[in-house]
Amino acid sequence: MGDISCSDEISSGNGGHGNGHSVGGGYRKSCWYEEEIEENLRWCFALNSILHTGSTQYQDIQLLDTKPFGKALVIDGKLQSAEIDEFIYHESLVHPALLHHPNPKSIFIMGGGEGSTARELLRHYTVEKVVMCDIDEEVVDFCKSYLVVNKEAFCDPRLELIINDARAELQRREETYDVIVGDLADPIEGGPCYKLYTKSFYESTVKPRLNPGGIFVTQAGPAGVFSHTEVYSCIYNTLKQVFKYVVPYSAHIPSYADIWGWVMASDTPFVLSADELDLRMKQRIEGENRYLDGKTFMSASTLSKAVRKSLDNETHVYTEKSARFIYGHGTAGYNHNQD
Repeated sequence: MGDISCSDEISSGNGGHGNGHSVGGGYRKSCWYEEEIEENLRWCFALNSILHTGSTQYQDIQLLDTKPFGKALVIDGKLQSAEIDEFIYHESLVHPALLHHPNPKSIFIMGGGEGSTARELLRHYTVEKVVMCDIDEEVVDFCKSYLVVNKEAFCDPRLELIINDARAELQRREETYDVIVGDLADPIEGGPCYKLYTKSFYESTVKPRLNPGGIFVTQAGPAGVFSHTEVYSCIYNTLKQVFKYVVPYSAHIPSYADIWGWVMASDTPFVLSADELDLRMKQRIEGENRYLDGKTFMSASTLSKAVRKSLDNETHVYTEKSARFIYGHGTAGYNHNQD
């Protein structure tokens, strides 16, 4: 779990009206959240308050009111989304795939318990049904209660909410989908999701549930110049073994302290220009995106020389026996056979 520390600091002499809480005698209480990104690197920011901390059957959960990023959801010690910049992540995850599809009507979300992915999907006029399948009911209920920005999405009649393991649910259903979205937690050792990044899962479960011309998109972890080799490059290479056309792209997420990556895959080529993407946004999306437009996506899918070279040379294929993990550990005692 990410660490939270509080200490008394000497007041700056502003009469206790600064960001800290005056505790008398010229001191104020200072609380910080600290996340270990890797063994020798930590990322921390100041807190206004701790709104919730606890554990579910599957993972640890915290909701923090942070000074730089607003409300922040933390699962298994990894910041999942923050109020001030979650739109970058969720617009990037959702809209490229739906815009490249000619007429996306049925969508399946793997994970997505906070509701933000469903919110962005339901902005598309063509969408008739969204199935959101998350394994952790406590996290979903928690997000329903605390993340008011997604209240309308949870109440939308087009949304079907299922509490189950995404793999089991996809295997159980006979339905097929125009787009399948992987909004899963990062593959961390001991976490519930790493088997949902494997070649066997993509090949035997995801691809058969796509309609002809269907598109799969997944979040794929850190994608910075140094961090992309953790899981991003091998998720990309794994999808290349299953689909004919695979597009990696990335964006800077300030609250993640890194570049973040997504990978989009299909057996139909991705051929839209920036202008064509912009036209589809005007025709098919309610409201205006804050982050993503055609030029932004073209930029996002133009990776740096170092990352492109690394992805081109990647040979590792993600399997259950040769899984890669980002730094960190999931809830102790979780039974991997449940996912």
